[in-house]
Order: sequence, then structure tokens, then C-alpha cells
Amino acid sequence: MGTVLAAAVASWACALLCWWVLTRLWRKSELKRFQSRLGGRPSRRRSKKSEEAPALLTAEDHETGRLVRRALERFRLDSRLALLLEQADLRWHVARLIHASLALALCGFGAVWYLAPAWRMLALPVAVAGGSLPLVYVMRRRRRRLRRFEEQFPESLDFLARSLRAGHAFSVSLEMLYKEFQDPLATEFRRTFEEHNLGLPLETALEKLAKRVPLMDVQFLVSAVLLQKRTGGNLAELLDKLAYVIRERFKLRGRIRAVSAHGRMTGYALSAIPVMVGLMMFLVNREWVTFFFTDETGRMMLGLALGLQVLGYAVIKKIVSIEV
Repeated sequence: MGTVLAAAVASWACALLCWWVLTRLWRKSELKRFQSRLGGRPSRRRSKKSEEAPALLTAEDHETGRLVRRALERFRLDSRLALLLEQADLRWHVARLIHASLALALCGFGAVWYLAPAWRMLALPVAVAGGSLPLVYVMRRRRRRLRRFEEQFPESLDFLARSLRAGHAFSVSLEMLYKEFQDPLATEFRRTFEEHNLGLPLETALEKLAKRVPLMDVQFLVSAVLLQKRTGGNLAELLDKLAYVIRERFKLRGRIRAVSAHGRMTGYALSAIPVMVGLMMFLVNREWVTFFFTDETGRMMLGLALGLQVLGYAVIKKIVSIEV
């Protein structure tokens, strides 16, 4: 018991230390950002190494900060998380996302470990699930925003084609586009227009748009505009054909979802049946079910069953997921 208590105290201490480092460095990064906006320069007392390091998790003369910074640099998590937040249209800092994940993970672990001692084996899975909730929220919000953008995109292509036929320049058509449409399409095209209007080349502005909105249709638009600018051609007709292809893809996607609905329902049913049977057995004969939690062999069997269940659901989902 003493060893377990010491391990719990050590884990809490490490979590608090990480939280303090992240908070301190987030404040430094915010101060540096405000100074750059005001035209000021960072303090000369900072070393050259600290200025070149990422602003998120830089810790001067701190071994933990250096290890975290190396991990971020190796896997490029800082830039990836920042891009996810930008695509989800969340005005969060990356440090805020990490803080929320750590806080929920610690709360879940502590709640299971201290409030349900008989279920301490589930403390780590609960902590992992709780820590992933902020990232799941960001991913769902990103997916929902991209879906709304994709639904508005064919109409925006038709609008661009009509504007070009009326004699407007492409940049003027972008300005008219974001004034006529709603978010999220209006936000992205307004940003593209403002970047180009402030001196950024059109190619770079469109490439940044394609990076912020990782959709195949946007890639087609960027490629069509850049190709027309280099070789010439009727851009309005090209946009009309692209809008037609996108609408046909939507129709085909709907047909595929209708055909694969039986497979998806089969996956849901096969995944829910073992859970429902386990709950019924727990109500009817609790001793048979507690065997999977109290006995070492039962825990191994339960873990293997859960792994195979997840694997089977992933296989079925892969079969019924058809990209168009």
C-alpha cells in the first residue's frame, strides 16, 4: 500500500510540475507575441538557445522542458495541434489543449483510484479516455466544420464562374464571394482575399487555403486556378465543370451510404451484443461476471475479448467505408 501511495503522489507531483512549466512558458510565448505586434523585441537577457526553441514548451535550464521540447520537435506535435485547432475554428492555444487533457486524465485516474478501490485496474484506461476527450472534441468540431464547408463549396464555384463571366478579376470575385456566403466558407475565403490584398502572392494564398481546408475539392480548385494562371484558358468553364463533378460525387456518396447501411448496422449490432449480454449476466448472476475482474485468468480473457471486439469493429468499419 505504501508503494502504491508513493507512486500516486509521484505521478501527481510530475503532473503539477508539467502544468507549472506549461503555464509559465505559455505566458512567455504570449508576452513575446504581444511584443512582436507592438514592434518591440524580446529581452536581451534571454539566451540564444531559448529564443530559437519553440515558444510552447521552452524551459530555461530545465531537463523536463528539454525532453518535452525534443519530443515535440521529433513528432512535430506543436504544429499539428495548432493546425487542428485552426481547422476546427477554435481560438485555443496548444498549451490550453494540453492542460485540459492532463487535467481530465488526472481527474479520471484519481476518481477511479480513490473512489472505487475495487476497480483500480480501470484507472489507467479511464485516464487515457478522459485525457483524449479534448482532442476528440476538436476532431469532431473540425470534421463538422469541414463537412459544412464541403456542402457550400459547389455553390461557391458557380458564384466564382458567374463573377468571372461578368468580367471581374479573380481577386474581386473572392471579395464578393465571402460577402455573399456564410461561415465557414466565408471565413476561409475572406482570409485568402485579405492575405492576397495585403501583398501575398495569389499562389501562396491559395496554397495556404488548401492547407487550412484539407479537402480534395479545394485542391482541385487551387490546381485549376494556378494552371490557368500559368497556361491560360477559360477558368469560368473549368469551375463549372468542377462544380458538376463535386455534385456528382455527392450523389454517388449518398448511394454508397445507402448500400452500405446494412453493413454499418451489422457492425453496430455485433459490437453491442456482447456488452448487452454482459450487463444481463451481471444482473442475473453477478458471480459469473465478477470472475472476469477478480481472477487473473478472467482479466486476461476480458482484455483479449475487448481487443478482439475492437479489432472486429475496425475491420467492419474499414469494409463499409468507401472513399469517393
